[in-house]
Amino acid sequence: MTIRNLDALFTPKAIALIGASNQPGSVGSVLARNLLDTGFSGPVFMVNPHEEAIRSTLNYKSVADLPAVPDLAVIATPPATVPGLVAELGVRGCRAAVVVTAGFGEGDRSEEKKLRQAVLDAARPHLLRIVGPNCLGFISPARGINASFAHLTPAPGGLAFVTQSGALATAILDWASARNFGFSHVISVGDMADVDFGDLLDYLAVDPATTAILLYVESITHARKFMSAGRLAARAKPVIVVKSGRSTAGAKAAMSHTGALAGADIVYDAAFRRAGMLRVHELREMFEAVVTLSSGVQVNGDRLGVITNGGGAGVLAADALDERGGHLAALSPDVIAILDKSLPGTWSRANPVDILGDASGERYTAALTAMLADNAQDAVLVLNCPTAVASSTSAAEAVVAAVPEHPAIPILTCWLGDPAAREARALFTARRIPTYETPDEAVRAFTHLVEYRRNQNLLIEAPPSGSPETVPDRVAVRKVIDAALADGRKLLTEPEAKAILRAYRIATVDTRTAADPAEAARIAREFGEPVVLKILSRDISHKSDVGGVRLDLETPEAVEKAAVEMLETTHRRVPGAKIDGFVVETMVHRPTAHELLLGLAEDSVFGPIVLFGAGGTAAEMIRDRAVGLPPLNIVLAREMIARTRIAVLLKGYRDRPPVNLDAIAGALAGLSQLAVEFPEIAEFDINPLLADDKGVIALDARAVVRPAPANAATRLAIRPYPVELEHIAAISDGSEIFIRPILPEDMPRLVDMLHKSSLDDIRMRFLGHMRNFPPLMAARLSQIDYDREMALVAMPLPNEPDFGSIVGAARLVCDPDNEMAEFAIMVRSDLKGHGLGFHLMTELLAYGRRRGLKQVFGEVLRANTTMLAMAKELGFSTAPTAAPDVLRVSIDL
Repeated sequence: MTIRNLDALFTPKAIALIGASNQPGSVGSVLARNLLDTGFSGPVFMVNPHEEAIRSTLNYKSVADLPAVPDLAVIATPPATVPGLVAELGVRGCRAAVVVTAGFGEGDRSEEKKLRQAVLDAARPHLLRIVGPNCLGFISPARGINASFAHLTPAPGGLAFVTQSGALATAILDWASARNFGFSHVISVGDMADVDFGDLLDYLAVDPATTAILLYVESITHARKFMSAGRLAARAKPVIVVKSGRSTAGAKAAMSHTGALAGADIVYDAAFRRAGMLRVHELREMFEAVVTLSSGVQVNGDRLGVITNGGGAGVLAADALDERGGHLAALSPDVIAILDKSLPGTWSRANPVDILGDASGERYTAALTAMLADNAQDAVLVLNCPTAVASSTSAAEAVVAAVPEHPAIPILTCWLGDPAAREARALFTARRIPTYETPDEAVRAFTHLVEYRRNQNLLIEAPPSGSPETVPDRVAVRKVIDAALADGRKLLTEPEAKAILRAYRIATVDTRTAADPAEAARIAREFGEPVVLKILSRDISHKSDVGGVRLDLETPEAVEKAAVEMLETTHRRVPGAKIDGFVVETMVHRPTAHELLLGLAEDSVFGPIVLFGAGGTAAEMIRDRAVGLPPLNIVLAREMIARTRIAVLLKGYRDRPPVNLDAIAGALAGLSQLAVEFPEIAEFDINPLLADDKGVIALDARAVVRPAPANAATRLAIRPYPVELEHIAAISDGSEIFIRPILPEDMPRLVDMLHKSSLDDIRMRFLGHMRNFPPLMAARLSQIDYDREMALVAMPLPNEPDFGSIVGAARLVCDPDNEMAEFAIMVRSDLKGHGLGFHLMTELLAYGRRRGLKQVFGEVLRANTTMLAMAKELGFSTAPTAAPDVLRVSIDL
């Protein structure tokens, strides 16, 4: 389930409290007080088998005695009673319940877990939704609902706070109350037996009362649902996350470096980033980020200009910027020349621009005006330290006057101090100019903007399951995997792993296998150059740990001697290991190359992950790595690379030239494609992958396989671009058209299609007049999550006049429960009457049937007789709507 019946939680007409109490200080007593005293407009029923009244309100002995059906029930009774109560409530027609009671298997207690399942089993026949158990409850201040045992009811506002920790919720409410933050909803989800983050993100994404969503996350259930709902919500409004458990304790023991390095937190970090969310690490930082992102300020990069009347404040800002990965903008010669004319001769002549402690308002105006005229910075931070020789308020007034109504370069301010800065901060707030109390807070706000913009850009990437530039040899990979599984092996040999890499066009060193030392020497003689010798064993993953690797052996005799010694050493260190022979490969000499680690692993929550970082034998000690969720394309792969420390070295330094980053990114995209196409791959390592200006080459590889898991089709947290839907179709006039799913880069093509269509056709599609097509609407229509929505576009074939244009588009938007979907369809005006619209509609219906939808519907203007006739021909039924000029057409699939 997802949002089904959540309206009963957020907008109930009646509420029942099961377990109400008169005992002072009890949970039932606090719940009763909060429900009765918050101003809910509907009836609140108290249920307790032993009381006549609760807080002077008539009490009912049982659910059966209730005079009306409650939409929402709050349950605070002993655990053993909850399944029966849920069943009773379901029979009565109740549609949602908040279970605050603990004791449903929060740890590993099997009996309690059975009780938890009994609650779900009792709710399922009635589609009754469960929030909790083991939660604080639910609060919706604007609706007068406080169905929690929190100590206060927050003020109404635009923030929705969803938390797994009830204790943290009360602390946040207390903190926010003192700082005048208001909430649309506060939801404590507890153990998430039913309603989880994905469900609530789906609801809050379209909730008009919610302007931003805050999440406190300890764990995620149903990764694809979370990612799909999160990506939808993040497109609509800021989603800010605090995730606890950032330590490496969750990293699992694994046979590959990747499996060992991929601790749980780094995967969560990658998921939040890919979903377009902003992750912060402190609760105070969460609210700072809300204020910043809600201000409407946007940045295009990470270059910051700083103006200050105090050198120390400027240095603090520069230090904070460096620590958080931003950059001080360079001052151009023209700006320096302008500032030379306006500032004292002792100004800093660098960024931060120190305009000295006696800076007047005029000096602030001159400095800010000069910097705003230059495009070398992505934002300007203006700092002020209180002094006895210049007015902080006058400086603030000058800044406000100098800032255009809609500045192309965002302005952030930081007036230090308290009494001296209050009036200035009020001025900034009135003009909606973001203002902060310390340089560190201001810089953190800037980097929040930078990271949020970067994550939003990642959100629109729609990589396919496979790279169109690289067609792998899938047959070869299938043979390798099937042979290993038939042999009862999990660990592939190095030659097998390298064969898979070559099938995916990732270069490997020339590698051959030998059965014994003599054959190893013969192979070395054939190579005629220095070689590397490695032990070959299905039981040994990290060969260097057991003395199983020897480098730069120059003669066949040296190879044979090393092989004999290697056998003795390996048998001594790993007595039970089966030795299959040796691997002999050419010794690669690339002195300026960097050793990198690329890998695949399986996360227990988010499924397959791709890892990149510094490689070599010390990879696990250095722990320089970044994780991404497949599918990846070159853009996403390069972003992964940029998040590592070694990325700085890859740009080149001293006598080492910059590496070929596209070659590394291509290898990452190839591994991603391997993860998508072969669910049998559990772990895969390339370590080291040598990378230099000439390209990349894999020196060593290991892989772990297993039979394809039962969830092979849905194991990816993000559904790839469905390349399988691309095809050439014949329409009724006999012509052919290319049909494919929409891509983010189609936005200008959509706009162009509308510009070439009549105003009347646009009115028919969008149910109203629209002279201009807003860029945000175009972006929303072209940037979709393929798990929730499908949009097909029709394009002329090559060598036709309109090749590269979109001439028709059809869309299905599924409800979160995957039962119903709304359609929309449009054909460019000059191509109507050729059968393209009819064909696109039949394609949508076929897709809906394959997806398992129960119904497809749409709203059509009565004046759109062509669409209504087509719907009738396809078997749609027609019904009126509340709008007299609009009809609802629907078809059961």
